[in-house]
Amino acid sequence: MKYCDLHCHSTFSDGTNTPKQLLELAKKVNLSALALTDHNTIDGLESFLQESKNYDILPIAGIEISTEYQDKSIHIVGLFLDKSYFETIKDFLKIPLKRKEESNRLLAINLNKNGYKIDYEKIKKEATRQINRVHFAKQLISGGYVDSVEKACQTILAEDNGIYIPPKRLSSFEAIAFLKSIKAVPVLAHPLLDLTQRELPDFLAKAKEFGLIAIESSYSTYTTQEQEFCEKLAKEYGLLNSGGSDFHGDNKPDIKLGIGKGNLLVPLEYATNLLTEKNKL
Repeated sequence: MKYCDLHCHSTFSDGTNTPKQLLELAKKVNLSALALTDHNTIDGLESFLQESKNYDILPIAGIEISTEYQDKSIHIVGLFLDKSYFETIKDFLKIPLKRKEESNRLLAINLNKNGYKIDYEKIKKEATRQINRVHFAKQLISGGYVDSVEKACQTILAEDNGIYIPPKRLSSFEAIAFLKSIKAVPVLAHPLLDLTQRELPDFLAKAKEFGLIAIESSYSTYTTQEQEFCEKLAKEYGLLNSGGSDFHGDNKPDIKLGIGKGNLLVPLEYATNLLTEKNKL
């Protein structure tokens, strides 16, 4: 049986592997298809698509867009992005990118006010990709405040700690409708991380009206029961299944490409079914 991974991140957002390295890893774990879905950016897709010509792997151009639904952070993955729409996507992302920069500056101010010495200009100077909490976490590690990125994000930089104020996000339905308008496949990412089993059906009913095509029913941290629940809802609401590891490299060392925490297997059929649906748009 052949497998795929439809959710991973590179150095162009908050991953530690370049697009080329991701393809090399995908080859090592015998993946037949790989989607690069960096957070709120498509800057890594050109090199990803170019490098993929050297590998016997189906490259899927994607993105993961941060959105909001009823004051909850919801992530929408877009798969099978067409190169002809890359500039349109960049224009669409300008507003959230501006809001993210404002959030970053406020985070630096709040950290310094709370006794954590942070130099945001240094972060900006050294950053080779979009700045996010991982960059702040690494400076907190250098300052001796924490010993890992994960710990920083779970404590000092956690939303409920009050220092990090997330930027105002796009609405989930706005992002879904946009992706559908550019003939991409909108997928609800890791739904049970962001919504409860009670909340999810209502969201899916509304999201489908705006063009949602699939749900990430296979995910690194899901239990068997959670996966079965998502698969049942996908069938109930006429949605396709998607799945991915949400690989971030060393920033999430317990998650491996293609296999998640060791037992994730996303059938290649998920990718081919989504491609078939994309070709109908």
